[in-house]
Amino acid sequence: MFVALIRRLLLEPMRRLGLRALVHRTEGATVVEFGLVVAPFIALLFAILQTVLVFFAGRVLDTAVAQSARLILTGQAQDQGFSQSAFANAVCGKIYALFTCGNLMIDVQTASSFSNANTSTPTLTFNGSGSVTNSWQYQPGNPGDIVVVRVMYQWPVFLGPLGFNLSNLGNGKRLLTSTAAFKNEPYQ
Repeated sequence: MFVALIRRLLLEPMRRLGLRALVHRTEGATVVEFGLVVAPFIALLFAILQTVLVFFAGRVLDTAVAQSARLILTGQAQDQGFSQSAFANAVCGKIYALFTCGNLMIDVQTASSFSNANTSTPTLTFNGSGSVTNSWQYQPGNPGDIVVVRVMYQWPVFLGPLGFNLSNLGNGKRLLTSTAAFKNEPYQ
């Protein structure tokens, strides 16, 4: 098909009209202009799509953490004896098929005051096989305690054309973090 296009646009007019007339022809200008514009356009589409997916995944994680943190806030998790894995299952039940539940990292800590609460994004450490080696706590606290719930997930990011990259981890993934800080209700 490409060869036929070259023949039609270049070779046949050259034979019929000569080189001088070929220079003034404009039939192939649209094809050339499209060829110049299509690569940046597709790169822009991929960049927009990747940005939307990361933003959407972050909002879904925020919503799931806010809803799941209410289990600790109201004392339901403490009364039912939730472990870290049981709380992870509660979070996982709210994120549906968008995330791999086994890859959620959940850290629940108590703090003496809101100003002392650790709400920062943690620095992940990896072993030689690329697995996270951080140890996470699960301390849902007692009535009136200040609790910080942090849920983290390594979102896979695909490198886009023209070097667009949303990863913020050394392994090429983006760390999505959602945090909820609250004071437990007097549930007893």
